[in-house]
Amino acid sequence: MKGLKEILKHSANYLTGIAAAPGLTIGNAYVFAKEVLQINNSEITEVDEAVTLFHEALEKSQKELRKIFGFAKEKMGEARAAIFEAHLMILDDPVLIGNITERIKKEKKFPEFIVDDEISKYQQLMFGASEHYMKERALDIEDIKNRIIRNLQKKRWQSKIPLEAIVVSGNLTPADTILFIKSSAVGYITDHGGLTSHAAIIARSLNLPAVVGTHNASEKIIDGDLLVIDGFHGIVFINPDEHQIKYFTEKIKHLFEINEELQGLKDKPAETLDGRKINLLANVDVSGEIDLVITKGAKGIGLFRTEQIIEEIGEFPDEEEQVKIYSKLADRIYPESITIRAFDIGGDKVRQFDLQEANPFLGLRGVRLLLENESLFRIQIRAVLRASIHKNVNFMIPMVSTLQEIKKTKLLIDECKAELHNEKIPFDKHLKVGIMIEVPSAAVMSREYAAEVDFLSIGTNDLIQYLMAVDRGNDYVSDLYQEFHPSVIRTLSHIVIEGKKSKVMVSICGEMAADTLAVPLLVGLGLDSLSVSPSAIPSVKRTIRALDYSKAKKLAEECLNLSSEEEIIKTIEKFFKDNLIQRTRNIL
Repeated sequence: MKGLKEILKHSANYLTGIAAAPGLTIGNAYVFAKEVLQINNSEITEVDEAVTLFHEALEKSQKELRKIFGFAKEKMGEARAAIFEAHLMILDDPVLIGNITERIKKEKKFPEFIVDDEISKYQQLMFGASEHYMKERALDIEDIKNRIIRNLQKKRWQSKIPLEAIVVSGNLTPADTILFIKSSAVGYITDHGGLTSHAAIIARSLNLPAVVGTHNASEKIIDGDLLVIDGFHGIVFINPDEHQIKYFTEKIKHLFEINEELQGLKDKPAETLDGRKINLLANVDVSGEIDLVITKGAKGIGLFRTEQIIEEIGEFPDEEEQVKIYSKLADRIYPESITIRAFDIGGDKVRQFDLQEANPFLGLRGVRLLLENESLFRIQIRAVLRASIHKNVNFMIPMVSTLQEIKKTKLLIDECKAELHNEKIPFDKHLKVGIMIEVPSAAVMSREYAAEVDFLSIGTNDLIQYLMAVDRGNDYVSDLYQEFHPSVIRTLSHIVIEGKKSKVMVSICGEMAADTLAVPLLVGLGLDSLSVSPSAIPSVKRTIRALDYSKAKKLAEECLNLSSEEEIIKTIEKFFKDNLIQRTRNIL
């Protein structure tokens, strides 16, 4: 059967977007067009009555959101359901409520006009921001505003859709997304939005395939169209032909069979046939994913992305809030360990600072930004130390490019330890500290940097981008983002060899670690640990358990002597054909 690339080559009935939530599904479209609310800006005479109506609408909106919050907690856990708790806090904001109430009394206008005008002020500030994150949060505010206005106008929101439909819309609020689950929505497609939109986050937590940022899906698709969502590649097929349906039906069946089969690997070690043990860990965005980490059989958390907390709550959490989050994770994963990464802010990550940089990817990001904002960094370091009392917490520093950054960070950690000691607050005095190897300078100086820390973790996403001088999000040059380029493979080998000269553990936590094709090569290069998304753990473990480490080492040696990505990929594919395909089928 033709592969996906071949199908795309001969097809015109598809749209592309951002792969926001992995998975495959086939279903009929439900095009969700939001009602445009008409705002009455006429003057009123009964001011007290208008104020009463506003407070009644506010109370009804709060009641609706509390129901949604309860349903969300049941479906996706408390951490991610906190989105709606934040919305409830806005509806309970005394400043906002007071401003609207006073304006109704003073201006004597319909309350729906005052609500729209007052809340829109906040939205405009957010829409005017350069960061996608802030624009996406403005859509959440839109939902709150429209909810109050709808209740002022005594209108109902229609949330019932055809069973097992694929929802297509310009954009979806968190409330839209979670309520459609009640009607068994099987996937989402939107014109706008990105990976950090709450609709995308909810879809990922509920394991529903989603493609966002298609630009025009709601215009191209009509109600009832048969759709295929490929949430792995960010592709949507509209009214697929017989061959496309057959291809994806078999893919879905195969995916189901593999997932069923892989369940049997949960309690088995990630160990090669000749006894080489690989520490297989999970990358985690928010605490709500901890159940998935446990059920998939990870040996701990190799990367907890703390910046996602900021995206969830919309601001920097204080020390107590961070202690609560980190402690809960450490307790749940015990006796396994968790590696908490310091806030990786800047570049394509969440931005809470008003920075205008010509090239943010080469600007104030990661540890650079943290060292420039020492009070913020100290709060996080103290929180991590306080959460480390069970001695199963590690701390990792992102975007390190100089030795001085490591030394300054270590000094801050020592100062925070001294503070906690004086305050008689317990912590792990031997907390392990590591760094991300993401930039060429750190890769070249791996041995020297490793001598200063307890472990190295290779972030291939950024490392490849900087090595190849290519923005992988730029369509013009994205084909130059080559994870199997000889320079990448040789750099990985150099990091492993030089890191081990300083006798530290070397792991990898970038997307390359979850690429089945890359696994034998990474094992052969001598990596001690792979950290991948929870959903990828079973398939990576299956590949490791089908390997001979001695043969994987020879594969790595061979690839290190090749001069093109094409040669390396062909060599690995031949290795799979000769050594792994039959074994992976019978690995259980």
